[in-house]
Amino acid sequence: MVTTDIDQFTEECNAWREALRSQREEFSRMKNDLQNAATHITSKDALKAVEHYENQFDIQLFNIHDLKQAVKTHAKQYSMQLAGDDETMPALSAEHEKLAKEFKMLQRTLLELKADFKGFLVHYT
Repeated sequence: MVTTDIDQFTEECNAWREALRSQREEFSRMKNDLQNAATHITSKDALKAVEHYENQFDIQLFNIHDLKQAVKTHAKQYSMQLAGDDETMPALSAEHEKLAKEFKMLQRTLLELKADFKGFLVHYT
C-alpha cells in the first residue's frame, strides 16, 4: 500500500512540476509581450499598469520557482521513503496536502493575472 501511495504522490509531484515549468515559460513570454507593448504606450496610467504587471510577473515567477523547488524536494523525500516504513507516511501525506493547496492557490492567482493582463493588452495595444 505504501509503495502505491508513493508512486501516486510522485506522479502528482511530477505533474505539478511540469505545470509549473509551463507556467514559467508562459509568464516569461507574457513579460516579453509587456515589454514590447510598453514601447508604444504613452499614457501615464497605462505606464503605471505596465510597472504593476512587471512587478506581478517578477513576483509570480519567483513564486513559481519556489513552489517548484518545494515540490522537487518533497518528491525526493518520497523517493527516499522505504517501502516498509509506514511511520513517515503521515508526515509526507500532510506535506503533500499542503503543497496541493499551495499549487491550487498559485494556479488560481496565475489564471487571474493572465486574464487581467490579456484585458490590459487588448485595451492598450
